[in-house]
Amino acid sequence: MGRSCCGRTTPACCALPVLSRMRTAVALLLLVLGHVAMPLEVPLDPKVLEGLPQPPTITHESPKDYIVDPRENISIRCEAKGKPHPSFSWTRNGTHFDIDKDPRVKMKPHSGTLVIDISDKDRAEAYEGVYQCTAHNEHGSAVSNSIVIRQSRSPLWSKEENPPIIVQEGAPLVLKCRPPAGLPPPIVFWMDNNFQRLPLGQRVSQGLNGDLYFSNVVASDSRNDYICYARFPHTSTIQQKQPITVRVANMDATNETWPVFLNETDFFGDVPTEERPPSFQVPLGRTSSKMVLRGQVLEMECIAEGLPTPEITWSKVSGDLPTNQASFLNFHKTLRITGVTEADSGQYRCTAKNSLGTIHHDITVTVKAAPYWIVAPQNLVLAPREKGQLICRANGNPKPTISWFMNGLPIQNVPTDDDASRIVEGDTIRFEDVVPGTSAVYQCNASNEYGYLLANAFVNVLSEPPRMLTPPNKVYQVIMNKPAVLECSSFGSPIPKITWFKDSHPNVLDGDPYKFYDNGTLVIPVAQAANSGKYTCMAMNMLGKSDNHVYLEVKEPTRILKQPMYKEVQRNRDVMFECKVKHDSSLIPTMIWLKDGGELPDDERFVVDSDSLTITEVTEADAGTYTCIMNTTLDQDSASADLRVVEKPDPPSDLELTDQRPRSVQLTWIPGDDHNSQIKKFLIQYEDLLHDRGRWHNLTEVPGERTTAHLKLSPYVHYTFRVLAQNDVGYSHPSSPSRQYRTKPAAPDENPIGVEGLGTQPDNLVIYWKPLTGLQSNGPGLQYIVYWRQKDVEEDFQSVKVANVSKFTVGGTPTFAPYEVKVQAVNEHGVGPEPSTVIGYSGEDLPKAAPEHVQVQVINSTLAHVHWEHVPFRTVRGHLKGYKVYYWRKGSLHHHNPHHSEQQVLTFNGNRTHGKLPGLHPFSRYTLNVRVFNGRGEGPASINQEFETPEGVPGQPSFLKVNPSLDSLTLEWGPPHDRNGRLTGYTVKYQPVNNSHDLGPMEVLTVAANETSLTLPNLKYSTRYKFYINAKTQKGPGPTITEEAVTVIDEVLGQPTVLFVGKGHPEPPKHPHHISPTSQSERHPHHKAAHHNVVPEIRNVSSSWAEDGTLISWESWGPEKKVFVEYIVENSDEEWKKEPVNGSESYVLTGLKEGLRYKVRVVAKGPSDQTVYMSEEVLVTVSAVASRQVDIATQGWFIGLMCAIALLILVLLIICFIKRNKGGKYPVKEKEDAHADPEIQPMKDEDCVFGEYSDSEDHKPLKGSRTPSNGTVKRDDSDDSLVDYGDGGDGQFNEDGSFIGQYSGRKERDTAECIESSEAPSPVNAMNSFV
Repeated sequence: MGRSCCGRTTPACCALPVLSRMRTAVALLLLVLGHVAMPLEVPLDPKVLEGLPQPPTITHESPKDYIVDPRENISIRCEAKGKPHPSFSWTRNGTHFDIDKDPRVKMKPHSGTLVIDISDKDRAEAYEGVYQCTAHNEHGSAVSNSIVIRQSRSPLWSKEENPPIIVQEGAPLVLKCRPPAGLPPPIVFWMDNNFQRLPLGQRVSQGLNGDLYFSNVVASDSRNDYICYARFPHTSTIQQKQPITVRVANMDATNETWPVFLNETDFFGDVPTEERPPSFQVPLGRTSSKMVLRGQVLEMECIAEGLPTPEITWSKVSGDLPTNQASFLNFHKTLRITGVTEADSGQYRCTAKNSLGTIHHDITVTVKAAPYWIVAPQNLVLAPREKGQLICRANGNPKPTISWFMNGLPIQNVPTDDDASRIVEGDTIRFEDVVPGTSAVYQCNASNEYGYLLANAFVNVLSEPPRMLTPPNKVYQVIMNKPAVLECSSFGSPIPKITWFKDSHPNVLDGDPYKFYDNGTLVIPVAQAANSGKYTCMAMNMLGKSDNHVYLEVKEPTRILKQPMYKEVQRNRDVMFECKVKHDSSLIPTMIWLKDGGELPDDERFVVDSDSLTITEVTEADAGTYTCIMNTTLDQDSASADLRVVEKPDPPSDLELTDQRPRSVQLTWIPGDDHNSQIKKFLIQYEDLLHDRGRWHNLTEVPGERTTAHLKLSPYVHYTFRVLAQNDVGYSHPSSPSRQYRTKPAAPDENPIGVEGLGTQPDNLVIYWKPLTGLQSNGPGLQYIVYWRQKDVEEDFQSVKVANVSKFTVGGTPTFAPYEVKVQAVNEHGVGPEPSTVIGYSGEDLPKAAPEHVQVQVINSTLAHVHWEHVPFRTVRGHLKGYKVYYWRKGSLHHHNPHHSEQQVLTFNGNRTHGKLPGLHPFSRYTLNVRVFNGRGEGPASINQEFETPEGVPGQPSFLKVNPSLDSLTLEWGPPHDRNGRLTGYTVKYQPVNNSHDLGPMEVLTVAANETSLTLPNLKYSTRYKFYINAKTQKGPGPTITEEAVTVIDEVLGQPTVLFVGKGHPEPPKHPHHISPTSQSERHPHHKAAHHNVVPEIRNVSSSWAEDGTLISWESWGPEKKVFVEYIVENSDEEWKKEPVNGSESYVLTGLKEGLRYKVRVVAKGPSDQTVYMSEEVLVTVSAVASRQVDIATQGWFIGLMCAIALLILVLLIICFIKRNKGGKYPVKEKEDAHADPEIQPMKDEDCVFGEYSDSEDHKPLKGSRTPSNGTVKRDDSDDSLVDYGDGGDGQFNEDGSFIGQYSGRKERDTAECIESSEAPSPVNAMNSFV
């Protein structure tokens, strides 16, 4: 079926093999968006295709024009699919090709591909021809294109003699190639004997036919190895032409040898060559024509000769050259147009031009077209009683002829009664009311003289209920605001109708935001979180329905919240880029960092964390653009930032001095590398090798864009310059110094500065100035001329020339007289400019007069105002600096408190006539005087003035003690140290404190001024009281001293004791809302609601012992806040520990260490844990005596002590036994007997300490005493200790607990007699006697 059967001679066009009719349908299902529009092929899913027919479909085939390599086996491909699997047959040159009869031909299993064995020589030609494959099963037949098999050929070059070619220089030349005709045509190129391509260009080029064209020859074109090669790609062989020799002759140098040589050669151009206008070597003539097929490549060439070498240009006479398709090759001599269309037809013009003329050639292009598809027939799946159509529409030039075939047979040869529903109308076949059994494969052939097209399409009549092809319960995940595409692929005939439902709602989805497509796909263009859920798609046709569930999950988008920022960092520093990302929690993110679009360098300096990239020790190579990319399985976000690595600039170089003048020079330099930070300025420094060698001084600065500076110089300096560059990072290292530049000496340009005249003695004037530097001297021999004269006196300046010093003293001057002074510089080359005059004064003397009319005005008890008159200016004898008031306290006006304080001084600068004396003591007598002073010193004192200060409030009482008893307390206090007046009495206030640490009612008592004690009877037993005492004068009460006491029985000493907390408060806690003890009875803490302060108030913090720790209590007013008790060991560097209070006004601190002092305070905190109030700190001492909780029997020191005592007793007992057995006496006893003391009487047995063990009452514990398990000894419910027993008995304990067992005096005698008269004592009883 190569072409339509229209009488043409193509072998495949005239006959098709006769195929049996197909009785069943093909199982190829198409899913369509419309009923007969654009069918879709059913996927080859075994579950879907099970039991369904599928007619043959050609899937792969060899090309129509198939050139084979004769050295390899021939493989003609033909692959098809279908169910049942199709069988294959072939035709060759229009007749059946029986492959079973040819042993060299095999068909691959399950395939129609033919393999022809041509291992024998020259066998490929026998199998040339036109082949066509047919794939058929019981449902129809499909045919392939006609495949023309031709053997590739690479014939040898015909042998020929190529005589040398002699050509005159400048003449044109064409070297013919004439390659042998091969299949396919060979690729031609020119090379030399060394297999190097010949150089081509504007003058020498190769034509499309392979010939080599010379527009004009030159002498260098002479060579004997012009070789044309032909490469045959199918056989991978290369053939070469015999070499051609070319000799370029210069007619001016021709001699008599040329005629002999010319007899054996071809000679081109026997006329001397001159410059000439262009002429075309190809194509010939003025016009030509060319035909090309649509879609192919059009190549047109114009090669011209001339001298000079002409240039070629192209244009289209009938329009513009196609921009995207046209290109110029072969040095603009070839115009190529790819993908030719009908619009490319027309007239093209090539123009050759040189300096002598222009020539044109017009090429008329005609575009023809082999057939090409407009609408190719598509497979058609129909249900019974449905209608449809096959369309085969093609175009070409000339217009192609359309021919229809059914199962490989011309459709006109098929009986019409075979399928009454089929109607053929030109390029269309319509089907009406199809019935089962009418399935078939149809072929459409569109052909003209330039080619043909062949297409297979089947009509399958199929009845099937809907089936779902989309996997069930598929989960779609999309990003919010992105499209969501939910697929619903189904299979059925007739084509099922698709409807969608969401979640459990029965309503069919319709309208926004949903879009529906004919293939069942549901699209949500902008998905939102509310669109998440379960979706159900239902496919339904007349034979049934099927549904499927899919799930949509809309995820939060990945977003970079904190993007990396531009960084500018100095070399060798660290830099960090942050990239903080927010993403959907159900997605797994992956962070990737890129540098300049590629991977990060493999360098351990690059540290990637979860949300940052850190580069340590940055180098200049690290500069670039860094991008962080956060990827999830659904989306990504990225952000980039640039890193700029900067460094101090390199030092300038190549310093050069130009334009050298006496007072200036031009300095130029070359800047160094700025290291990515623009140079802001250059600093120029100089070194004076004459006056200040080794030190560099700043001279001037110039902007960074300049590289030259005009420097102003001073005379008599040996200059060396250097330059420093500065950028944003800092200054560079200095450049290398310039060469030395010396300026000539000159007179000074300036005089000394800082000139002043000051007298150091009453009769002199010292003139000071700041000497000039060596740079300012301008020459050698620097000196100064000093001028002076008394001001307002008509006399000339006196002068003196001095060396290079900084002062000059003028003697014999009057005291404190004004002088005009000036100093002028001079050197060996002249004097400096006229100096300016300044006013100075000769020396000062002490003032002569004292201030008069001094008066004192007492303002209050601590402040007085002093007035005086000015002293005459002439008596000051110097610069008036001010006045000084000397005053001292002679004593208190109270006869009980005499006092004499040191003298005090207040200075009042300037010409003042009054001043205030603060900080005076009330009720005191003072003396003062006033003196004037100048720069020399103070003048005489004025007459002493006495004054007295009035009474003030007294200080606090000097001490307060509380002496307790069971039901009363006695207060003792001392008068204030500072009475500040006559005391009128004392105010005593007290109030009880209950167990909840609330204050009880306040009692107020008044005590006479001469009383310093007070007994308060009938107080409650075991109750804590708080006392307040202050003194009073006529001016009012003074500050209060407070004390607390408890009426309890002390457990240690066995006597009534009071515990004191917070002793020595100089006054109640200071606070802006302080409440006096008197006012506390009027505003009790229980009535805190009446208090209108916003800030809480915590006062009267105190401490006392409790059984389980230290009890901290306080009073609080104001709004409720979080309250904490904070404590720390005194003088410790540790942090304050705190304990929450939970709304009460007391707290028991446990775990405090014995013998340590603690600072304790109470803190109120606000809602944000900020401190809003903090009480004063109180000191709490944890006594080491009160250690009743400690089991002494478990203490190491006690166990050691008992062991030592037991050991000592054991030693004594052993000695006693030894002595008793021997009947001897202690040496001490013998000595005593020899020197009997009449005052010492023998000791009775009952007086022995180490007596026999007895159960008598004398050895029993004291009545009412017992030994508790904790190791302490109690007697009458009071604490007992070893100290209470240390005054009697021979056995004693030192203060450190060690045993004293001395034998001296009576104790030795008693002990010895006791040992002799007693039996062996029990160690336990012995120990009990000590404990």
